[in-house]
Amino acid sequence: MRIGLLTGGGDSSAINAAIRAVVRRGIEGGHEIIGFRNGWAGPINGEYIKLTAESVSGILPRGGTILGTSRTNPFKLNGAVEKMRDNIKKIGIDAMVCIGGDDTLGVAHKISNLEEPIPAVGIPQTIDNDINGTDYAIGFQSAVAVATDALDKLHTTAESHQRIIVVEVMGRDAGHVALYAGIAGGADAILVPEHDFNIDEVIERIKKRREAGKTFSIIVVAEGAKPEGRQIAYGEKTDAFGHVRLGGVGEYLANTIEEKTGYETRFMNLGHLQRGGIASPFDRIVATQFGVAAVEMVEKGEFDKMVAIRCNTVTSIPLEEALKVRPVDEQILNMAKIFY
Repeated sequence: MRIGLLTGGGDSSAINAAIRAVVRRGIEGGHEIIGFRNGWAGPINGEYIKLTAESVSGILPRGGTILGTSRTNPFKLNGAVEKMRDNIKKIGIDAMVCIGGDDTLGVAHKISNLEEPIPAVGIPQTIDNDINGTDYAIGFQSAVAVATDALDKLHTTAESHQRIIVVEVMGRDAGHVALYAGIAGGADAILVPEHDFNIDEVIERIKKRREAGKTFSIIVVAEGAKPEGRQIAYGEKTDAFGHVRLGGVGEYLANTIEEKTGYETRFMNLGHLQRGGIASPFDRIVATQFGVAAVEMVEKGEFDKMVAIRCNTVTSIPLEEALKVRPVDEQILNMAKIFY
């Protein structure tokens, strides 16, 4: 078989490990792997390369994606779906393996259900870890490690200067990174999109710490967290999938705290640092498992499905099920509150 492979949406640090696994398992099974450039723009524009054992040698620990990525949405561009289907036929692709988050996998689901379907299998990859039906998505554990390391470092400067430091991390609709990094990094408050928050309640918590002799505080807030029920964005412009660019809640929170309390307050937006760098060992292993399983699903004809891991077992679920947002575990969130 000739299997197409692409990576779409925001990058993370373990995508290359999954690419390597797809290629190595594909070659072992006698298949040819064709890598499309820059997400869904690749099959639309007919931009691709043949992937070999040599071309994926040494990429296991490398961050980013050797294929490039984009947020291209073929269903929002006139004639793009037809062009993509024609190019896939011309190149002789039998099935697609698509690595990405809900937007990339949403396109994979749609093309699998066209009148003339393009068979597709999905691999979950998003540092937000908000894809339903899987315990982990590629990139999440590495992002948590980066955020935790930052919190460890910020603790020392916050304590030295008796400051409040607000750390903004990624998480549009779900606060997995904020929750896990906040627990691991000993945050004094964790604010997630799943629950609106009241700034006055956050300030009251800080004041109680001061009264108890703690002269500094670390607050972790997901970019999609909602002070008084509203998300904060940089503007109204949206991407190809209709998302506004979130960000600014950390700065807003820090400025409000300082204004209302007089306590010296700083904010830090970790931004794209969470996406980059060397993948954690855990992420590399999960990505490898996913890549191998995806090729095996293609061989069995299990299309319109996504690779998933549940209770340490690799399985598969319908893509339609995967496209629902997976919120944080309320038990873990409640556990975190014990410590602040």
